[in-house]
Amino acid sequence: MDVMKTIDFDFILTDYDIYLFNQGNLFELYDKLGSHLSTNRSRAGVHFAVWAPNAAAVSVAGSFNSWSEEANPMVCRHSCGVWELFIPALDEGVLYKFYIRTREGALLEKADPFAQYHEHRPSNASIVYAHEYEWGDDEFTARRRSFDPRTSPVSIYEVHAGSWKRHADGSYLSYRELAAQLPDYAAQCGFTHIEFLPLMEHPFDGSWGYQVTGYFAATSRFGTPDDLKYLVDMCHRRNIGVIFDWVPAHFPSDAFGLYRFDGTPLFEYADPQKGFHPEWNTYVFDYTKPIVRNFLIASALYWLSTFHGDGIRVDAVASMLYLDYARNSYTPNIHGGKENLEAVLFLRSLSREIAQRHRGVIFAAEESTAWPRVTEPADEGGLGFGFKWNMGWMHDFLEYISLDPPHKHSAHHKLVFSMKYAYSERYILPLSHDEVVHCKRPLIGKMPGNDTERFSALRASYAFMFTHPGKKLLFMGGEIAQKCEWNHDTSIAWHELGSARNAALHRFFTDLNRLYSQKKALYEMDYERGGFEWVIRNDNGSPLIAFLRRGRAAHDMLLVVINFSPQMRHGCRVGVPIDCFWKEILNSDAALYGGADEGNKGGFVCESVASNNMDFSLCLTVPACGALIFEPVQS
Repeated sequence: MDVMKTIDFDFILTDYDIYLFNQGNLFELYDKLGSHLSTNRSRAGVHFAVWAPNAAAVSVAGSFNSWSEEANPMVCRHSCGVWELFIPALDEGVLYKFYIRTREGALLEKADPFAQYHEHRPSNASIVYAHEYEWGDDEFTARRRSFDPRTSPVSIYEVHAGSWKRHADGSYLSYRELAAQLPDYAAQCGFTHIEFLPLMEHPFDGSWGYQVTGYFAATSRFGTPDDLKYLVDMCHRRNIGVIFDWVPAHFPSDAFGLYRFDGTPLFEYADPQKGFHPEWNTYVFDYTKPIVRNFLIASALYWLSTFHGDGIRVDAVASMLYLDYARNSYTPNIHGGKENLEAVLFLRSLSREIAQRHRGVIFAAEESTAWPRVTEPADEGGLGFGFKWNMGWMHDFLEYISLDPPHKHSAHHKLVFSMKYAYSERYILPLSHDEVVHCKRPLIGKMPGNDTERFSALRASYAFMFTHPGKKLLFMGGEIAQKCEWNHDTSIAWHELGSARNAALHRFFTDLNRLYSQKKALYEMDYERGGFEWVIRNDNGSPLIAFLRRGRAAHDMLLVVINFSPQMRHGCRVGVPIDCFWKEILNSDAALYGGADEGNKGGFVCESVASNNMDFSLCLTVPACGALIFEPVQS
């Protein structure tokens, strides 16, 4: 008997869908696979579809059939390995799993890889979900289509949703409760974007979320997918963009997840040398398979489309690019090298799809090596990212600023070296979550000296970050000089704002962040050599530097002077290119910010004294561990 004639429902995948699927080009895959409320042959119910090409049998089991393997068997579309079934009279909220019988006879209970909602952990069933949220961010998304982040201010607040703030009893804020507080706070602090550590479903609370089990599901810890949409919408209404941290490099070994999904290494490389990640005890996606590449690209596009995301930050790109990453041995590629060529092709395909479909979004790589042309277009031989995290700047600067003053002289190169390669990529300067855990100490704890010196040094450090070429990123808690390391079980130490020093530091950070967005010289030419010029690069070994930042217009110019020494500098002569009054627009040592109020009484008319290869100069008082920013005022 022809089994096709006995099927009493219409398949969701058309022949053309199957063609695109097999090619790895069905990028709205989340609308086809998974579970979807639908009407099929005039009956309302739920359509289920899952990719399991090597399974002997697949069925849908759930709360509606007492979790029976036999009650609802699925039908295999052998041309693509997708199993489908329509079950009438089911509605939203139904719990289900796929029961997969392997060819060896084992029974696997698997969550739906395309489910858009899952049970609250530690349970792991998938849930039929219908998106119903009505957006109110049309004006924001319309503006984004003409937004060029390369020439605009980008200041990112990196947030772990579970520990930004907690209820008094220690429980999480929901997405909607976060929406009532976080967007306003980020806007008040001067941030342009919030970057959420992974909000995709993951099994372990005590983590940042980088071991993802649900690539299309907003974690149920904080509410429903529509609740997350509300949070994004509220961010947009406060003119704050939202970037989603995303993990296409690896996935965890949880039995209900992607690992050996149909009894075979379906999503991961079959070769354990290539497919297992010893550093993280995770499995590596097999980028040679068109459908695996399709799965990942569809996931990224889903977060941009369904949740109106304004950016994607791709985690652990270096681990994708190198076959020998964290491995003692590896099999070279076809050219004898250590590059993962299929991962390169995947990243280029991903970048093309994002560029074609989502104008104005931020597409950033966490890539920690010297891999060339990360931010060059894919069609020109690059990887196609818009930005790359500048891990070199982060590590060099944090190492430098942590040194006691006598040791800064021998490490001065770590302070200035970043400008040697600043234009090799389009960089984001991160002071990220990785730097405030595992006994690395919070940012304020890295500063040497007594309390006065440490807070002064942190203010100067932020001034250096915000005036250095590149976009900015700060992990939550840094803006208030939180004294404890990040802890997943608690919130930011908001009580520390009760301290006058912390409150003043927060005020300084907010004013600096706002100044950054107001002055084109600090962002407009981040990636052009004309946007930066050293005035003092090495002041006879002292930890004092000075430089000019420029925008495109001739009048968009700022002079930045930073002293990382605990000794004040009187009579410090600094060259300037314009004969005019130079207004002091920011002084990190102002009493308002908790400083000693040493400075230059609002500014100086420059003198016709040549200095630093310039015809004019200022004779300045530069505070200890202090930063000054001047703007030329011409009559």
